[in-house]
Amino acid sequence: MLLPQEIITKKRDNKILENDEINFFVDGLVNNTFNDAQVGAMAMAIFQQGLTANETVQLTQAMMKSGEVLTWQGIDGPIVDKHSTGGVGDKVSFMLAAIIAACGGYVPMISGRGLGHTGGTADKLESITGYNVQPSIPTFKRTVAELGLAIISQTPTLAPADKRLYAIRDITATVPSIPLITASILSKKLAAGLEALVMDIKVGNGAQMTTLHEAKLLASSITEVANQAGVNTQAIITDMNQVLGTSAGNALEIYETVKYLTGKQREPRLHQVVITLASTMLINTQLASNKIDAQAKIDLVLSSGKAAEVFSKMVAALGGPNDLLAKPWQAMTKADYIVDVLAPCHGYLSSMDTRNIGLAVVGLGGGRMSNNQAIDHRVGFDRILPLGTRVNRGDVLARVHASSTDSAMAACEQYLNSLSFSDVAEAVTPVIYPCE
Repeated sequence: MLLPQEIITKKRDNKILENDEINFFVDGLVNNTFNDAQVGAMAMAIFQQGLTANETVQLTQAMMKSGEVLTWQGIDGPIVDKHSTGGVGDKVSFMLAAIIAACGGYVPMISGRGLGHTGGTADKLESITGYNVQPSIPTFKRTVAELGLAIISQTPTLAPADKRLYAIRDITATVPSIPLITASILSKKLAAGLEALVMDIKVGNGAQMTTLHEAKLLASSITEVANQAGVNTQAIITDMNQVLGTSAGNALEIYETVKYLTGKQREPRLHQVVITLASTMLINTQLASNKIDAQAKIDLVLSSGKAAEVFSKMVAALGGPNDLLAKPWQAMTKADYIVDVLAPCHGYLSSMDTRNIGLAVVGLGGGRMSNNQAIDHRVGFDRILPLGTRVNRGDVLARVHASSTDSAMAACEQYLNSLSFSDVAEAVTPVIYPCE
C-alpha cells in the first residue's frame, strides 16, 4: 500500500520514484489524499533533490491526464501557444496572442495566477470589469474557433492537479524548481491540445531563473519533455534584469497593452520580445516562410489594427466591455493615490533589483502573500524609466499607484532602494539571449 509519507521520504532521500508512486502523488493532489502539508513537503523534497528526466516526463503526463484533454477538430489552422516563466511587468501574452490570431493561428491560452514576486496573466485580465477567466470549456473552444484566441485561467477540469500544486508552491518557497516548472507549464499546455509551443524563458534578477545557466537548463528541460510528448516546442531566453515595459501591476499592464495594440506606445524592449516570439511562432507553424515574411505579417496586423480588433473582440466575448480599446479606464478602476518616485541624485540608471520591485507590487496588494488572498488590481507602478536613462535629481523615475498614502510612501522607498545610479552610462543587458 502506498502512503504519502513514504513517497515524500523516498524523494527526500534522493531516490528515484516509480511511475505508480508519481501517479499516486498526482491522484492525491486531486482527491486530497495528500493534505496541504504533505503537498508542501513533497514540493520541497523535489525542489531540493530534483527529478530525473523520466520522472519529469511521468509527472507532466500524469498532471496533464488529471483532467480533461482538449481536442480541436474542425479548426483549419495551427493550434499554438506561448508561455512565459514569469517576470515583472510581463504583459507579452496579450499582444502576442492577438498578433498570432490576426495572422491565422489559433491560440487557446490557459494562463496562470501570480507566483511569488511575478504577476499572473489571469490576474491582469480580471482587472477588466466582467471578464470571465473561467468560462465553460464549450465557450472557451467556441471563442478560439471564432476569433483565433481566448486567454483564460486554469479551469477545474484542465490539469486540476497542477492547479493545487501551483498554489502551494507559491507559498512554500518552491517555485524555482526546474522539474516542477516544467511539469506545471507543460501539463496545462498539453491539456490544451497544442500542436506547437514557444517558451519565453526569463533570466535575470527578476526571474525565477537568475542565471543564464539555469535558464538554459530549464529551456532544455521544457523542450525535451514537450517534444517527447509530440508538441513542436522552441525556447527563447529573454532578459528580466529590469521591468519589462513601463508598468508593473494588473490594471496598469492592461492599459499598457491597450496602448501597445493601438500604436500609442510600444516600449522598445517589450516590442523586441513580442516581435521575436511572434516571428518564431509564425515560422514554426508555417504561417510565415521566413523571418522577413513573418516581420511583414506582424507589421501588417499591428499597423492595420487587426491585432487590436481581435483582442477587443476576445475581451467582449468573454464578458468584458466591447469598447476597452477606446475607453480602457471605464472598464477598470484607478488607484486612489498616485505618487511620483523622484530621483535622489543626478546620474544614469545603472541597475534595478527587479524582484524587489515585484515584491513592492505584492506589498501594495497587487499580488498574493497567502493562497486565497484577494488582489487589488489597481495598484502598481507605471511610467517606469528603463536602465541607461540619464536623470537629474527630482526627475520622475516612476509613479506608484496605491490604496493609501502610507502604502504609497512605503512603495516609493522600496522602489528607490531597488535602483542604482552611476556617473557614466553602463552597458545594459541584452533583450534576447542565445539558447545554446
